[in-house]
Amino acid sequence: MMRIPTLRHFAPAAIVLGAAFAWSTTATAQAPSPDGHIAEKQPFMECLDGAEPTTQNVPAVDISGLDEIPHDMVVMDTNPDWDEVVIDFRDDLSEERIVAYTDSMGLDARLNSEFSADSNLYVARVEEGAVPYVKDCLRATAPEGKIKHIEENFEYRIQEFVPDDPLYQYQWNFKQVGAERAWEINSGRDAVVAVIDTGVTVESAPDRGIKVGPDMKDVRTVAGYDFVDDSDFVYDGHGHGTHVAGTIAQATDNGYGVAGLAFEAQIMPIRVLNDQGFGSVADIADAVRFAADNDADVINMSLGGPLPSWVLKRAVDYAHKKGTLVVAAAGNSGKKAPGYPAAYKNAFAVAATQYDQHTTFYSQWGDFVDIAAPGGNTRVDQNGDGRPDGILQETHPRGGKTDQHEFALYMGTSMASPHVAAAAAMVMSAGITQPDKVKQILRDSADDSMREHYSDEEFAQRYGAGLLQVDAAISQATRGQGMTRFGGALALVLLTLIGLRRRDKLAANARDIAVLTGTSATVAAGLFFLPLLLPAGGTLGWLTALVAQPLAYADAAVVGFGSSLNPLLASFLLPLGAYALLAGRRLGRIVASGVAIGMAAFCLTEAFVMTSDVAWIPGLGGVLDSTWLVANGLLSLLIGYLGLKQK
Repeated sequence: MMRIPTLRHFAPAAIVLGAAFAWSTTATAQAPSPDGHIAEKQPFMECLDGAEPTTQNVPAVDISGLDEIPHDMVVMDTNPDWDEVVIDFRDDLSEERIVAYTDSMGLDARLNSEFSADSNLYVARVEEGAVPYVKDCLRATAPEGKIKHIEENFEYRIQEFVPDDPLYQYQWNFKQVGAERAWEINSGRDAVVAVIDTGVTVESAPDRGIKVGPDMKDVRTVAGYDFVDDSDFVYDGHGHGTHVAGTIAQATDNGYGVAGLAFEAQIMPIRVLNDQGFGSVADIADAVRFAADNDADVINMSLGGPLPSWVLKRAVDYAHKKGTLVVAAAGNSGKKAPGYPAAYKNAFAVAATQYDQHTTFYSQWGDFVDIAAPGGNTRVDQNGDGRPDGILQETHPRGGKTDQHEFALYMGTSMASPHVAAAAAMVMSAGITQPDKVKQILRDSADDSMREHYSDEEFAQRYGAGLLQVDAAISQATRGQGMTRFGGALALVLLTLIGLRRRDKLAANARDIAVLTGTSATVAAGLFFLPLLLPAGGTLGWLTALVAQPLAYADAAVVGFGSSLNPLLASFLLPLGAYALLAGRRLGRIVASGVAIGMAAFCLTEAFVMTSDVAWIPGLGGVLDSTWLVANGLLSLLIGYLGLKQK
């Protein structure tokens, strides 16, 4: 008996033919409807012709009736009415081709935000439970290489415990990481930290019932973005993000409230999590790219979930290549399990400690952990002050009370992560801006004294390198690079003088040698020791930080400390200009030659240690950067040699 073919039998072929036609056409498809079409599951099930999808659906959980969501309750989809699929197309594809293709597949796909065009990140609504079928169908029908990743647009949540009683607490956490000594050297001046979270309230909007807290009014900020409401005005409808930002850069030494760790840093407020603390990975990925593209030095993400997102991983890798350090909370399940985005290679994963320096009961652990920092534990009072041992900062009360503020005690790896983000900002403000170098310094300077309580393997999985020590990190960053450049300058001066004496029998007197050596060392290393001796705050601190930098960082007075290395300043142009201005007299030639040898020492040492990325040169601390520095170092050395050789 002959079987009559049905629509089910034609569906796979029809979809394939439709997709192929869509990729070949250049006509612009109609714009998606404003209400957002929800694609049905059935056609994509038919596309698989009875085969089971290779991945599982993320179950939806209706949280509308829950006043509080337990921290150990796995929730990655809070919308039971539909799911979303996020499609990461190849960057060079046009919008017309992408829309034509997605239309042919029955998907109403849209750019996730106005910042998604370069990365071609599209999102489409589908029936609940349809994403696994959509993923496999698109992978089977799309021409090879056109789609980089397809995944469910599941949600991450804040990594924080809600304390039972929001009470005032001394900031024992800052003492645990050595903040007082660090503040004598550096306070994060001008470094930009993007807080990707529930938003940060740094500006009042009386007509919307939003009021900035008294201890947040003077926090330094740069422009951010609200990816939840697609708005340039950023606020915090939850309280979590403002608390996190306070740990990083709360207004300090103002006679009110509490302190922030890197209180002279600048906050870039970015809202990706809604008032319930949930947000899509597409928005988070967009936010990471936005922060990197807008010159954030550090990104803090006190958020995450148990499942990896390749779209977010790609964004984290992008930020790393742009020279932005991504710091993320390890997670709060209390289990040996990776949390994402913290577990990505180019993220810096932070576990949480309590007052006695043990890691907390909630802190996730595993091989992905890089470092530990105070996260607090409001279930105990180990310091005996009659109050829970949480992390205290100013924020909004829970429940959307955006016109009020309080000093609240929170705990979680969410609270640990901003300690590390602030410390990274302080290291970058000291002149080391290459993300991997910053991570190395923070790890090398960490306190590993708790190792005696664990096996080596378990210690590494719970603490990473150890407990954050900001003072040791700042001292290492300041002294280490200063001594390296200072030593390089002395070595080049010595080699140059030896070469000249052998060839020309230069009769250099003691004064000339002193001027040459002093000028070379100052140009190469700056007065790097001054921040270790003088206070870091105020106008004196700004001047101290400026003269403590090598001449190649002279533009720090304009663009801020911690920015990428200016290739025009890290070049032979400054020595050439000095020689043109000063060569008329013997002492002037000595000074100009000192500038040249100092610049040579800076460029040649930096070419090998690569503490900073060279601006405008492609790649992060790569071959092109080193080539630029070596070439300009040798040219500067030649200028210095010829200047000294002149009679």
